[in-house]
Amino acid sequence: MSLVNAPRLETERLILRGPEPSDAEAMIAFLLDPVRAEGFGGYEHRGDAWRWFALNVGHWHLRGYGYFTIENKASGQPAGICGVWNPEGWPEPEIGWVVFDGFEGKGIAREAALRVRRYAYEDLGLSTITSNIVPGNTRSVALAERLGAVYERTYTNYAMGEDMLYRHPSAEEVLG
Repeated sequence: MSLVNAPRLETERLILRGPEPSDAEAMIAFLLDPVRAEGFGGYEHRGDAWRWFALNVGHWHLRGYGYFTIENKASGQPAGICGVWNPEGWPEPEIGWVVFDGFEGKGIAREAALRVRRYAYEDLGLSTITSNIVPGNTRSVALAERLGAVYERTYTNYAMGEDMLYRHPSAEEVLG
């Protein structure tokens, strides 16, 4: 049972759906891993990670969008999250992604991000979107660039510190 009124998006290998109570454990495990969650602002305490999961649910209710759970069609397992994120204090809406342990290197983040970008442009009516990446997160930079995003500037993110803003191709460029 989804905790939010999110659409169900599909790709060849993935289902992108709203967060469900059963997704909390995979997200908490990711957020508590100091190495894997470094570029995402991980946590030291389970309660803080649980609150981030609840924050995403609230983001959906307040903004009408947020992070989808990426479900692997073949296994039914949560493989990560990807969505449009724009909490208070963010410079503008961004596409963000995280792939959970065991799902890296399979093109899942790229496949999910391409579908989410189309959703942002077609369904949300956004004309432009960014990805905000912590310096040193070379894998996310490489993915943003593979998606056609271009480095625009570095800024201070009140929650994350220094962030690099990558601008994705416009809706017009993507949708034609």
